[in-house]
Amino acid sequence: MLAMAMALAGCAYEYDDGFASGTESPSAPEFTDAALPRDPSTRWPVSGAELDAWLAQVLPATEGQVFHTGYGTLEADEVREEITAPLPSGSYSVTLACRSPRRVSFTVAHENKELVELELRCRTSRVNVVYLPAGSVLTIKVEANAGANFAYRVSRI
Repeated sequence: MLAMAMALAGCAYEYDDGFASGTESPSAPEFTDAALPRDPSTRWPVSGAELDAWLAQVLPATEGQVFHTGYGTLEADEVREEITAPLPSGSYSVTLACRSPRRVSFTVAHENKELVELELRCRTSRVNVVYLPAGSVLTIKVEANAGANFAYRVSRI
């Protein structure tokens, strides 16, 4: 048994990995990041036709019945509050989106009860599902610390 242990101790596995004594092969490819940097201008608020194009992108057509859509531009430190008409009972999706160099705060409430409260990182959309009793009126409050575009849609699922 001692002879076998001594024989195994002398064994070593060697392989050629293309590197010579710890140095890189001169023919090794140079890797670069293929991702293109994002255009910083996509964070700044827009108006006119550009705002309409952005709205179509962040609130694409939906199969559900749309009850309320709101969008616009906020100045720095501005707060906007809008209310919907009374809604029939059912499940609704509330889609929120913004365009700004900073986060935008959204609050969706019914009868002073907050259903959705979030600070949305702009250049993303967020869909929240809520169930509402008949006659519900939603209050949608949007706040921005920097200039921003905002958009939201309330649609029945």
